Amino acid sequence: MDSMPGQHETQRPADFLRQILGRPAVVKVNNGAEYRGNLVCLDGYLNIVMEGTEEFVGGELKRRYGDVFLRGNNVIYVGPAPAK
Repeated sequence: MDSMPGQHETQRPADFLRQILGRPAVVKVNNGAEYRGNLVCLDGYLNIVMEGTEEFVGGELKRRYGDVFLRGNNVIYVGPAPAK
């Protein structure tokens, strides 16, 4: 498909998620907490496994975890971690 100048090509969510696998990511869940760590794997239900994970509540670090499993029905946002 040709795109017009100045327009961005759309990207499917699955393609985006594949691009950030194995990289630092931020996952926000429905209680407002954010988990930051390396995105190890995820499935079609958006169940997520992360390693080296930190939990932030209100922007403040609350806990450090090794590996975490986040159930997909609690996930509201997944994105790349901001550069430090």
